[in-house]
Amino acid sequence: MSVSLAKGQNGPLDVSDVVVSVQLAAAADLSALLVTSNGKVRSDADFVFFNQPTGPGVQLVPNPGGIASLRVSLAGVPADVEQVRAVITLDDASSNFGRSAAPTARVSDAAGNVLYEYVIDGLTTESIVIALEVYRRQGAWKVRAVGQGYAGGFAALVTDHGVSVDDAPAPPPPTPVAAPAPITPPSSVAPTPPAYNQPPQQQPSYNAPPVPPAPPAYNQPPAYNQGPTPPAYPPAQQPAYNQQPTYNQAPPAPPVQNQPPAQQPEVSLVKGRPVSLTKGQKVTLRKEGGVALTMIQMGLGWDPIKKSGLFGSRTADVDLDASALLYADGNLVDVCYYGQLTSKDGSVRHMGDNLTGDGDGDDEVMLVDLQRVPAHVTTVIFTVTSYRGHTFEQVSNAFCRLVDSTTNSELARYTLQGGMAFTGMVMAKVYRVNGEWKLQAIGEGIQAKHAGEAAPQLGRFLTA
Repeated sequence: MSVSLAKGQNGPLDVSDVVVSVQLAAAADLSALLVTSNGKVRSDADFVFFNQPTGPGVQLVPNPGGIASLRVSLAGVPADVEQVRAVITLDDASSNFGRSAAPTARVSDAAGNVLYEYVIDGLTTESIVIALEVYRRQGAWKVRAVGQGYAGGFAALVTDHGVSVDDAPAPPPPTPVAAPAPITPPSSVAPTPPAYNQPPQQQPSYNAPPVPPAPPAYNQPPAYNQGPTPPAYPPAQQPAYNQQPTYNQAPPAPPVQNQPPAQQPEVSLVKGRPVSLTKGQKVTLRKEGGVALTMIQMGLGWDPIKKSGLFGSRTADVDLDASALLYADGNLVDVCYYGQLTSKDGSVRHMGDNLTGDGDGDDEVMLVDLQRVPAHVTTVIFTVTSYRGHTFEQVSNAFCRLVDSTTNSELARYTLQGGMAFTGMVMAKVYRVNGEWKLQAIGEGIQAKHAGEAAPQLGRFLTA
């Protein structure tokens, strides 16, 4: 008997070979991308599609009159490939999935027995969707329902995964425009200073669309592996990413209702003595002796509150999701969450989705390699959101903790005291000050069910 998956859910694979197939009313193609831990292919050979039907451990099996399927020999997938992503692409790029019934992705064993089924609902204007992925976790294989739409075009999708595309259309010639007359500034006005902290020039890629897409609806979280602004959100009165900075001008004061809590004294990290942080408190990410931390682990945890009812005690099925949102000054440039487990630059990694909060210790973990965070990224904000809309009144023991990944020792912990009527929580942030990383406990509630809804509300937390 098959198991039905919802978006974000996963399940184990106890067979050696699986077949991924798709049921869809419209004409479409199925392809596969074999990606490593950084979300990219090792070479063009790791892209399996109609013109290259065979790859390492993966084969495209034709289906006369229908959509081809993907046969994945798990033992044949190279050891450095962590995920096999199945992609559905409509034949008519001008069409979209919203014009027909939702596609259904199935995972079967070699004998044709359906193991998992996923109805990919919530798609509207997209013509491409990453349906599901077969991935490794602690030496075992699993399948995850992804369902992340992508509107950037098929060539852009595969390019963003590191696949070479040679037939990209040339841009149209520019329209001739009469050059404006030069304007000479008054001698009393200083020349415009050069822009600082500008991000490096990037080739068009799946990680850097030239025009950010619109924010998603609740059932359409940020586009999977899309960036560096996945997805684009309203600027919330933040400066444009490439805008010339304004000098000698004080930043505008935040609205009164959003004033941050009173500043807490900064504390130091001492070996063997974890710091118990209070709301708003900050620590410098240096260990005793002044040694800068390089690899940190942000553990986030919670427990569903047990309630007594007519049929005995039960716990609410609370699905909280940890996310890390990367900002360059006031602009969102990347996000790491359950649908995109690694940031585009590889500096932040999500170690897997927890759908219930059951178990002791960290429920979800984000790893941050501070040395790999790009120079233009100034802040990483950690949030926890409630996917099904439960509020934190139904959650107990919510906490975030900072761990030195090198020694696996806990450095600091912030525990959220008392439930609040919010579906999201801004737990903490790490940010740069004069080239040095700091951590601040935040613990502020927001109304958001996923990172896409949280992002427009985070502007007030970007000031140090």
